Amino acid sequence: MGDQQGRLKIIEVTNVDFSLMQFLLPLMRAIRARGHEVIGVCAEGPFLDGPRAEGFRIESLKLERSVSLLAHWKAFRALVRLFRAERPELVHAHMPISGFLARMAGWWAGVPRIAYTGHGFWFNFPGSWPRAAVGFAMEWLAARVTDTFLTVSEAEAHDARRLHIHRGAMAIGNGRDSARFKPDTAVRKRVRAGLGVPEEAVVVLAVSRLVWHKGYPELAAAMQAVPGAMLWVAGERLTSDRGPDMAALMRNAGLGARLRLLGYRDDVPDLMAAADIFVLPSRFEGLPMSVIEAMLTGLPVVATNVRGPAEQVVPEATGLLVPAGDSSALAAALARLVVDNALRARMGAAGRERAVKHYDEAKVLARTLDLLGL
Repeated sequence: MGDQQGRLKIIEVTNVDFSLMQFLLPLMRAIRARGHEVIGVCAEGPFLDGPRAEGFRIESLKLERSVSLLAHWKAFRALVRLFRAERPELVHAHMPISGFLARMAGWWAGVPRIAYTGHGFWFNFPGSWPRAAVGFAMEWLAARVTDTFLTVSEAEAHDARRLHIHRGAMAIGNGRDSARFKPDTAVRKRVRAGLGVPEEAVVVLAVSRLVWHKGYPELAAAMQAVPGAMLWVAGERLTSDRGPDMAALMRNAGLGARLRLLGYRDDVPDLMAAADIFVLPSRFEGLPMSVIEAMLTGLPVVATNVRGPAEQVVPEATGLLVPAGDSSALAAALARLVVDNALRARMGAAGRERAVKHYDEAKVLARTLDLLGL
């Protein structure tokens, strides 16, 4: 429990190591900076080496992302045991399944305060109605024991209130460090030289997990119709991801030397600085960090008009929005930017200005901590 000087113990719970590193680590740093103890919980994985090297305690539990009642029951029991042993003042849960299990376990274990951040609701994900119904039921039930209900996007906070999931749902956004993600001519030259890409080449960059719902089938088809540009893809498929192999799909797209599959990279700020256009043709998103990173780096963004990107991208000002699943519209948007240097520069500058104003990491984290009562 917290000491008399106000030091609290907070447990942050997410599904996998990648999510903890990408989404929770900045928040955990901010919690620690305010003088509190913070413990991370997720499935074991190689991305936990960094947080542990920073001195964070990470408890690894088997938290499945797919539907497995037995696995979820075991995870629930493990979470209850952990919460009873640690006696935290606050459990803060993330992601649909791990968020549901952690909130219900926190309630069962008698945790004083339970918070949740939704990074994208299952019932908004393209798919079957039974999946949507289960996703809605999970959110509604867990919200009954949730004291602070947050979402990363305004649209999903509105959904939570409109659908009577939680009347106090608030959007907090996402944020990145504008000093880390920024235009840099020297970095651009160095990265391009290292990859053997000439300065005059127009580079389209995609940064995401290599999964179907990130829109790689449409991107492969679109790039075939945009012969004047290269495509860099930074990312890989997680072991917990399901579905067809998008790396194989991209390799077989007929793009030849115009395609660079870069795999997982820890130098994304440098890749952003070396690119000309950012693309994210997802079928579903929360509020993607990658779009914020691209905007901060001064890249025009081509994205689909789905929750999240539709809030971030101002059409014709900071980028272009296209319908999800429409490879022809995606190709037309990319082609328009590929041939117009001035348009890319104008949209990129406007994007950075907007991102600095709305998606500054320090401001987002401070507001989140305030709403969590920390």
